[in-house]
Amino acid sequence: MAIFLLFLQSIFIFLVFNMVGVKQITVLGATGSIGQSSLALVRQHPDRFAVHGLVAGRDFNRLAALAHEFKPKIIGIHDQTNLPALKELVSTLDCQLVAGEVACSEIAAMPVDLVIAGISGLAGLPSVMAAVSAGQTVAIANKESLVSAGAVVTRQAILSGAHILPIDSEHNAVFQCWNGWKGHQSTDKTNGKMTELSHICLTASGGPFLTMPIDEFAAITPAAAVKHPNWEMGQKISVDSATMMNKGLEVIEAHWLFDLKPSQIDVLIHPQQAVHGLVYFRDGSIIAQMGGADMRTPISYAMAWPDRLDWGPEPLDLAGIANLTFAQVDPDRFSCFMLARQALEAGGTAPAVLNAANEVAVDAFLTGKIGFLDIASTVDSCLSKDLIGDLTTIEEVYAIDLTAREHARQIVASR
Repeated sequence: MAIFLLFLQSIFIFLVFNMVGVKQITVLGATGSIGQSSLALVRQHPDRFAVHGLVAGRDFNRLAALAHEFKPKIIGIHDQTNLPALKELVSTLDCQLVAGEVACSEIAAMPVDLVIAGISGLAGLPSVMAAVSAGQTVAIANKESLVSAGAVVTRQAILSGAHILPIDSEHNAVFQCWNGWKGHQSTDKTNGKMTELSHICLTASGGPFLTMPIDEFAAITPAAAVKHPNWEMGQKISVDSATMMNKGLEVIEAHWLFDLKPSQIDVLIHPQQAVHGLVYFRDGSIIAQMGGADMRTPISYAMAWPDRLDWGPEPLDLAGIANLTFAQVDPDRFSCFMLARQALEAGGTAPAVLNAANEVAVDAFLTGKIGFLDIASTVDSCLSKDLIGDLTTIEEVYAIDLTAREHARQIVASR
């Protein structure tokens, strides 16, 4: 009953703030990097944004501090064991406190102007589905929701009228270039397909081993693999960048975000990382988005869309960069990228198998159980097993995820 009453209250607040031009937002994964960057923008522009809800995984201390600063109407923590400590820390605040996956997903469904989906891993899928099912505008940074369950998520978005806005820098670049959103594009009235676009291109740095001889890959250590040349990232995503699995996952994301065929999604190696994405039109024109390596640019665009937000970035120094280079992806050097391409072509459960197997393999590499080259071979072995089939429900996503992880663990143990 309390959640229902707060739901009704959130509708009232949503309507009031809309009249005065302040966007109400809910941040899922508030204590993570995406959440922190998003809230920094709220802090910078209190006249543009107000926080309705905050959700975190385990970090109750930081969540409590954010609640005191932003005064949300409701906060949620996934780890229920931390509820008593969190309750004590926010006892003086006028906000509701909930715990557990179901309750946190209910926060995602409460009416607001924007839900920022920053919970990492498949753990973020329930809240993404809740927000999408409620017809929300969702700024999504949760890669796994679209890689593993893209068909289910996008089908639900169509049914509910939800908007999914990309936060990943490359997808956000395409989003910016392609006139804001695919719904704004010229269409062929006979079949509803977009006619003005030829294809898109995502860029990739090539990671730390772009020029290393391939015959030296077997000796690559975890310490070397996590040193990204341009971005400061977590260990897992840094390894994914080194193998270019990350870019392969982004190709799968782009397929669902922009409703494009695999053949319409290209990738170019661009070590300078000044250009983040390009859109090729049928008249021969190319529009590219450029900017610095700062996630606040794509996050701010998603938060302010369809407007832009001045958050004080340093302008890109093109003269200082001087040279911009582009190259095709070498399939021999980046076999993980090619496996992601194959999974997208196979469809069904294949991307979910790819994602699950890769997570197990990368963890095994980081903990010294397998070598760098074993990441690709482990994923390939899982894709070669009898795990590929149709995918129509969220329950099937979770089931194939568990099965693929178990297969991957068995492969790792056998090495």
